[in-house]
Amino acid sequence: MSLFGLGRNQKTFRPKKSAPSGTKGAQLRQHIDATLGSGNLREAVKLPPGEDINEWLAVNTVDFFNQVNMLFGTLTEFCTAETCPTMSAGPKYEYRWADGVLIKKPIEVSAPKYVEYLMDWIEAQLDDESIFPQRLGAPFPPNFKDVVKTIFKRLFRVYAHIYHSHFQKIVSLEEEAHLNTCFKHFILFTCEFGLIERKELAPLHELIESVVPSY
Repeated sequence: MSLFGLGRNQKTFRPKKSAPSGTKGAQLRQHIDATLGSGNLREAVKLPPGEDINEWLAVNTVDFFNQVNMLFGTLTEFCTAETCPTMSAGPKYEYRWADGVLIKKPIEVSAPKYVEYLMDWIEAQLDDESIFPQRLGAPFPPNFKDVVKTIFKRLFRVYAHIYHSHFQKIVSLEEEAHLNTCFKHFILFTCEFGLIERKELAPLHELIESVVPSY
């Protein structure tokens, strides 16, 4: 079986999504690639001078969705309904799924099922042009940042689960440096734009403190 577990019939792992917002998105992606290439993650998360905050949030949301999707894809063989019957981040934190539409009352599901629901839900947001407009100059909705905050809050839960339940497997796959870099980038961006409430970050408090002291 491949490293990414593509032999499984789950939809958890999916093709990489491209950035929204047409040529503007492409320009911002070039900026991201250039600043990330410098190795300065703190600089890479900052809003480029003169750019629209919503455009910046949109392009980065797609990137972080792709990153988490790829990271979790390396674990689909090991994160199963048997090994992870609940979506948890250690003994004190358990996450239940609700999307407010099809599932209004939070339900307890296995970790891989939670991630599958989550990735489907995020993909639906990214594909909805009334939320993530594709056309250059098309307006973002008034609640756009709220949608982004919910996406980031839920993506964080995947990181929390990976670190608490699968870090030893990540180490055995020699993926820990990549995981840590992706998480550092994610947290720096989150803190730069105030996307996740501090209480939601509690499961990885010590790790975050090492990245962003006194966050």
